[in-house]
Amino acid sequence: MAADKNYLWWQSGIIYQIYPRSFQDSNGDGVGDLQGIRQRLDYLQWLGVDAVWVSPIYPSPMADFGYDISDYTGIHPLFGTMADFDELLQDVHRRGMKLILDLVPNHTSDQHPWFLESRSSKNNPKRDWYIWEDAKPDGSAPNNWLSVFGGSGWEWDEQTGQFYYHAFLKEQPDLNWRNPEVQQAMFDVMRFWLDKGVDGFRVDVMWHMIKDKQLRDNPPNPDYSPEMATYEKLTPAFSTDQPEIHDIVQKMRQVTDAYNERVLIGEIYLPIHRLVTYYGPDNNGAHLPFNFMLLNLPWNARQIASAVDEYEGALPEGGWPNWVLGNHDKPRIASRVGRAQARVAAMLLLTLRGTPTLYYGDEIEMTDVAIPADEIQDPQGLNMPGLNLSRDPARTPMQWNDAENAGFTTGTPWLRLPPNNSRINVEKQKDDPHAMLSLYRRLIALRRSEPALRTGDYLPVMAEGNVMAYLRKHEDTKLLIVLNMGHQTCYFKPGNMHLQGTVLLATDPEREGKLVQEQIILQADEGLIIRLQL
Repeated sequence: MAADKNYLWWQSGIIYQIYPRSFQDSNGDGVGDLQGIRQRLDYLQWLGVDAVWVSPIYPSPMADFGYDISDYTGIHPLFGTMADFDELLQDVHRRGMKLILDLVPNHTSDQHPWFLESRSSKNNPKRDWYIWEDAKPDGSAPNNWLSVFGGSGWEWDEQTGQFYYHAFLKEQPDLNWRNPEVQQAMFDVMRFWLDKGVDGFRVDVMWHMIKDKQLRDNPPNPDYSPEMATYEKLTPAFSTDQPEIHDIVQKMRQVTDAYNERVLIGEIYLPIHRLVTYYGPDNNGAHLPFNFMLLNLPWNARQIASAVDEYEGALPEGGWPNWVLGNHDKPRIASRVGRAQARVAAMLLLTLRGTPTLYYGDEIEMTDVAIPADEIQDPQGLNMPGLNLSRDPARTPMQWNDAENAGFTTGTPWLRLPPNNSRINVEKQKDDPHAMLSLYRRLIALRRSEPALRTGDYLPVMAEGNVMAYLRKHEDTKLLIVLNMGHQTCYFKPGNMHLQGTVLLATDPEREGKLVQEQIILQADEGLIIRLQL
């Protein structure tokens, strides 16, 4: 990868997200763990990914499955021990890969020692580590802010006679990031893991971390409709994305930059023009403010092409793009767009300019699993019944083979598997050239071998109908990507360029090696990567 000498690993590489409860269980308790991840590292190396991002593994009462942390510098016994973590980190590095941890700095568990102290009395030194406020004269909450998981964002504490704020569950009180002691405590947490050798952090809900100092009411959302989550009744103008957040992110970046080649990734669900501000004024903010455009946009070539161009145009000088197709909070791509289009989506993800993040199981075409109402575990689903907001369907166990429980566990899996796991699994797809896993592996291998795909320029190409086209260019190499995002055969003829080349890779392998010129007939749900002749 000599052509990448001016790029860091997090720019030229591919990130793979593991939801640890669901990847591999090593001890038969039905829940995935660190030793399970170790057992599957050969697979990740075979697949060709460069970095592994592991969702939270810290001690937690598990009110929100690890996003309610009671100790930032420990390992939950469910996942193993610190020795297990150290072995995992060594094994990841031994294979030439990187390990990224989830950091959840916006809130703690209500069982964290910090909050237990803060809650003990109004005079406790840690009282100001959280957001405590008096009730209004009528006894109601300080303002109208809502919880993402339903209901008010304020919880009354009888013992000390004040409300505390929680953007998520009441068991997840928000830290007061205006307090310098809170900042230092969390920076020390970062240093603890960086000293161990982790390669960076994905920072949970980064845009939530600072709130309006005056605690002003949020305005009504004019686009709200009853089928939406109750949180969306209001526009979070004062409870998220405050100007002061950028000072905090820059301080987090300074902590990260004190170590060699570490990455800071921010989870930020915001429109593009606000998202890009998280790079910082001199690219001194987050290295990668997560771009969730492909999770949220309608699957339409014109809209996606326009949004990609808008994103490319909005990036600050030196800002590096990134792309996400699936994660633990959203329905799986194969369920959102269908299995045929999921193949096109894979090609899109792995050929756009910027760092791609894969979600475990998407590479084998896993779909959302229907979870009966009495088996729902996700608090988002439990707290807002009837709105179908549970995230469990996209968090089900990885499907490794056609054995019982798909090779995930010898016990009872924490979430059920789908009936099709005997057909949709790694073992079945590994040697099938037409399978989704083979497509992902070939796309990843091509990306790794072609500087044009890893770090080359992006140039949009005019296309009509439900076709999206663009060039990736590096020195004398030009690769044309043409994606049919519809279910009907169509034609592609670029109006602004001479077209002559060879199909390098296709969603249908039978198409590969064929010459194309002037006009391409695209089959339904087809994607092509074409090496253009100069």
